[in-house]
Amino acid sequence: MVDVGWEEFRVEVQGHPVFVRRGPQVPGSVPLVHVHGFAVSGSYLLPTARALAHRATTLVPDLPGYGQSAAWGHVLGIPSLAWALLEVLDAVDLERVVLVGNSMGGPVSLEVAHSAPDRVAGVVLASPAGGMHNQPLTRALVQLARDVPRESPCMAPVVLLDYLRFGPVNALQLFGELMRFPSLERVLRTPVPTLAVIGTRDPLMPPLWRVEEVGRLAPPHLRIAVIEGAAHAMNFSHPRELAHVIGSWLDGREITEDPDEPGLSRVLGIRRGGL
Repeated sequence: MVDVGWEEFRVEVQGHPVFVRRGPQVPGSVPLVHVHGFAVSGSYLLPTARALAHRATTLVPDLPGYGQSAAWGHVLGIPSLAWALLEVLDAVDLERVVLVGNSMGGPVSLEVAHSAPDRVAGVVLASPAGGMHNQPLTRALVQLARDVPRESPCMAPVVLLDYLRFGPVNALQLFGELMRFPSLERVLRTPVPTLAVIGTRDPLMPPLWRVEEVGRLAPPHLRIAVIEGAAHAMNFSHPRELAHVIGSWLDGREITEDPDEPGLSRVLGIRRGGL
């Protein structure tokens, strides 16, 4: 069922149909494009996308080979997915956007920002996987297994069919590439304003002391926020908190607790010099 004011359609990328969800048009806004994680579709991103749809035209595509988008006969790696995302933006006539990526969507968004910075007004990285904390692959698989019981049980029926459709062999192949992606190095050198949002219950993310250390050394273009109690798929489990953090960042305001939704989950804004 399509939400009121939302539409679903397909665009063509290199002869393959790509499924896109789009929220109500917000004239004059810089569109927000939500980018999903590995082996799943954009469906689990909709709670946060809906929470932000009032402030900007919002798109939630299924990347090629995921969800309701056609498979290409082989698994696309992160650089190819970034290229395909740019093709989707071209197909829907979006010149410049803010990318909101979760998990693998973070590296894909970073690749787009590095390759086409003129197309990206900013990047939001919600639980950006990849890097030394996730290596070797066996360690990452243990982290992923620890995350599963920490996620909202309501997410299981949303993503289960996506996982089954993508297949365990494809998932393992892409997961290995994702864990090797140097997320931290790419974040520190991103040529556009960047917000990283970390959950304290996410075993795929570094511990809080390491996040604080990065915050103290962060370059001016990077802001870091922590949502207490969130696991890896915070876009599904903590949409109000995440939307508040993103809205504060987009408005250039200090990232603090949402006064309209107190007590849901503590939000910490990390700046140079610590919390």
